[in-house]
Amino acid sequence: MITKKDKLDILKYIIFTVVLVFAFIHINDVWNFISFLIKLLLPFILGIIIAFILNILINLIEHKLLNKSKMNNKNKRSISLILSLAIIFTFIIILLLLIIPQLKNAGELFITNMPHYEENVKELLTELNVSSSIIVDVENKLANFGTSFLDYIQNNSDKIIEITLGVATNVINVIINFIIALVFAIYLLVQKEKLLIQLNKVLKAYLPVKKVNKINDIAKLSNKVCASFVSGQCLEALIIGLLCFIGMLILRIPYAATISVLIGVTALIPVYGAFIGTIIGAFLIFMVNPIKALIFIIFILILQQFEGNLIYPKVVGKSVGLPGIWVFVAVTIGASLAGVLGMLISVPIASITYSILATNVNYRLKKKSD
Repeated sequence: MITKKDKLDILKYIIFTVVLVFAFIHINDVWNFISFLIKLLLPFILGIIIAFILNILINLIEHKLLNKSKMNNKNKRSISLILSLAIIFTFIIILLLLIIPQLKNAGELFITNMPHYEENVKELLTELNVSSSIIVDVENKLANFGTSFLDYIQNNSDKIIEITLGVATNVINVIINFIIALVFAIYLLVQKEKLLIQLNKVLKAYLPVKKVNKINDIAKLSNKVCASFVSGQCLEALIIGLLCFIGMLILRIPYAATISVLIGVTALIPVYGAFIGTIIGAFLIFMVNPIKALIFIIFILILQQFEGNLIYPKVVGKSVGLPGIWVFVAVTIGASLAGVLGMLISVPIASITYSILATNVNYRLKKKSD
């Protein structure tokens, strides 16, 4: 006999199947709607991410530095929030002051040394026994590079203005989204206890107690995994930055401090981050000494092997509990969906999914064996 519960389960499966088939048939419309929704909610999603990262610093300041203070909790929160924001903004300013002047110097050096680069190219082609007609052609193209570039700008001024306006609009949108996200993050952090109580009330009002407890367990697991990932990733970035700095000093490679900071910061992006830092660093060094740039690339490749096989598994791998192959898959998918932001959030999301799935699989296997 089919019970009322069985009928409800059958109805749920039918509705789920219909929704799935509809989504598959209208996949482009569904994807466009999801993209629109993400774009609309992006400042708030970014705000939650900023709030979470700031919350780690706030908890550290509240429980370590201000633990024995006699001030009330509200004042502790305010001071911790201000100090956390000051630490992050100071770090960003120092990073920009280190990198931007060096990029400017590298550009100026490239323009100044252009005739020297032309001679090097000519000598290299001669050593490779390239025909004289080709060498003359390359030499003429290099000599006329500046003129050709100016002609291109003059002939395509409308397109360049359009591109410039597009870039400026995107930059303004990014700044506005960041300001909204920061304000939203501050509100979340100031009111976090109250918001959690309100959210828990809403869940208890509309869902069974068992489901509410399951949601709370998942939330606690997510918080633990994300906090471990952020702290582990920051520690790993600090270690690889210091190792890079020491190695560059030993090898007498220029811009040791600037490039080491850059390598450390880009290492916050799992898997691909260090490669981004390496490309920028190699460009800066190449402007001064091409041989040193080659040495730097070889050094970073060796450091990457050391970091990937020893530091990352020990520092970050254990903290998130995600095998290396799934880290690579998560970062690749995250990058294709949401660029750098996708790279940053893909690993903790994959780790949470992996942990929930592993727990559920073990529970079901144990239940079957009993």
